[in-house]
Amino acid sequence: MKTTKIVQNILRNYEGETPGVKANLARMLMEGRLGGTGRMIILPVDQGFEHGPARSFAANPAGYDPHYHYRLAIDAGLSAYAAPLANLEAGADTFAGQIPTILKCNHANSLMSPTAGKNQAVTASVQDALRLGCAAIGFTIYPGSDMALDMYEEIRELRAEAAACGIATVIWSYPRGEALSKEGETALDVTAYAAHIAAMLGAHIIKVKLPTDHLEQDEAKKVYEKQKIDRATMAARVRHVVDSCFAGRRLVVFSGGAAKGADAVYDDARAIRDGGGNGSIIGRNSFQRPREEALEMLGRLVDIYKGRD
Repeated sequence: MKTTKIVQNILRNYEGETPGVKANLARMLMEGRLGGTGRMIILPVDQGFEHGPARSFAANPAGYDPHYHYRLAIDAGLSAYAAPLANLEAGADTFAGQIPTILKCNHANSLMSPTAGKNQAVTASVQDALRLGCAAIGFTIYPGSDMALDMYEEIRELRAEAAACGIATVIWSYPRGEALSKEGETALDVTAYAAHIAAMLGAHIIKVKLPTDHLEQDEAKKVYEKQKIDRATMAARVRHVVDSCFAGRRLVVFSGGAAKGADAVYDDARAIRDGGGNGSIIGRNSFQRPREEALEMLGRLVDIYKGRD
């Protein structure tokens, strides 16, 4: 597999990493229609675990079948497909080698009580990822939760084991919990902080939600206002989050979030591109649409990241 100068320059930022980790990062960065550009679109399908099957797949019943998501990611020319253990196992033989996969190693669910601590259970291992030929493991942390320190320790152990096996790590860094308001979960200062925590925990790829212009923390707000940190546009906010990930030395992708209109999805992608983000990790906004509509949307997102739209 040849790599482009752009990808080689990205890999140079990962000093101290094993050749295996860099090879798997290159594998994802060179895959699909965005291969070699330094941009990525990843299909994540862990929503069935998080929200339940009907909320996730009833809008497009073909999505109940794990093979559907493999085919969608492959046919759309995406960079990787991320899913829980059993979802990947359900198509591992049929689609072996056809697209890089990311094993999501922890999960929560919406059956828990509202008073339960914001936490996730570890549901898969590095050995599972190795057995399935995955390019990376995925793990969610909840900065702002009273359970966050446990999650940081869990991913530290998994990340070290994965790196020793040549497997990369993607961290979903989603602020939520007792320390934050609902508005604060996507505040710019909190999102940037969460992204920085993921970088310091050793994430090779960092996934966060797109930030709003809200500032949650009083002490942080003073700094943002004194230093005149630009938060007027989404592109400016993306740029700040990217800067918070070791001055852009780490790959940062942004969540597509809840289902919304196509124009909003495209506007988000343009802001990510213009702000220097590395791409989108887009689930419900793709697989909840009919297949042809999803392929059309994902194709246009590719064009946006290539600067054609």
